[in-house]
Amino acid sequence: MSADPVDATEFAAALRQYAAGVGLLTVRDGIDDVGTTVTSVTSVSASPPLVAVGLTAAGYPREVLEDVGRCALTVLAAGQAILASRFSSAGRPSARHLLESVPWHRAPVSSAIVLDGGLVALDCRLDRVVEAGDHVLALLEVVGVPVAATAGDPLLRFRGRYVGLPPS
Repeated sequence: MSADPVDATEFAAALRQYAAGVGLLTVRDGIDDVGTTVTSVTSVSASPPLVAVGLTAAGYPREVLEDVGRCALTVLAAGQAILASRFSSAGRPSARHLLESVPWHRAPVSSAIVLDGGLVALDCRLDRVVEAGDHVLALLEVVGVPVAATAGDPLLRFRGRYVGLPPS
């Protein structure tokens, strides 16, 4: 016996109760830098080192990532909510324009932007893309850690807002 499909609004409301870390995925193509905020990130494998990132199936970041095949992922710190908002808005300009006055450098393998103030950054190669409804899972092989874990609290997405951890 099959159950009725879950209402999309009810599903979204339920998942808003799940706190998720926030990252910035960046890709450098031959012309420009593309970036997007991601909250669907998970560790997949230690050997080889793989992470999965959820991206909108019809989105430009997915298209550029598949074309280039390399990217960087910066885990954002609690104080970087404004950056997360900038990179999640529709019609955003080049990543470099959104990062004016924000310290960053390029990852050694992907040449993608890595934020200096993030908690950690991963330099990645696209392993494969798996279709998943209106999104895709990009499986990324981690080929380097250009920013090692630093002190600080992570930025989280919870109930539709960016929040930091309460002070301990």
